Amino acid sequence: MILPKKFYARDPAIVAKEILGCILVKKEHSPLKGKIVETEAYYGLSDPASRAFKGKMNHNKWMWGEAGTLFIYMVHGNWLLNIITERKGTPSGILIRAVEPIDGIEEMKKRRNVEIKNLTSGPGKLTKSFGITKQHNGIKVYDPSSEIVVEKGEKPSKIKTSRRIGVKEDLPQHLRFYIDGNPFVSK
Repeated sequence: MILPKKFYARDPAIVAKEILGCILVKKEHSPLKGKIVETEAYYGLSDPASRAFKGKMNHNKWMWGEAGTLFIYMVHGNWLLNIITERKGTPSGILIRAVEPIDGIEEMKKRRNVEIKNLTSGPGKLTKSFGITKQHNGIKVYDPSSEIVVEKGEKPSKIKTSRRIGVKEDLPQHLRFYIDGNPFVSK
């Protein structure tokens, strides 16, 4: 069952926490699947770590789109996978930091040529393994016909939080969420 648009049309911290355990799916000749094990929430104009903090520009325009829309951008030579949250015109979203590979592992290994534990245990590793680039901007992950969707999963038994990783100016609350003890959470 694919998560509906209304799932994403909420506060990014709630979405970031509740998407843990759900399944990221990229439809290819053989689908790639991974259980979402780590996320971060971003609050747009009021968040100094957000891509929207300095206002709407061509490179971040997707953040003002509909909830459930993909926004892919590059940091340090890596594409990062984000899903827009809240309502259209309110730039906020979540970063999918890591997934636990489930299906399509051999295809992921061809793209990264590393052991399974290092395939998707970080945001850049994840996008390389799944073949996700800026060409995927604007995809609606709630639309069954989309190349990338998120399916309902099992709620994790224990979730931990922390400060966001690699953020120079952060908000006071913990906005990183991860499944405690999962070996695919980034280090």
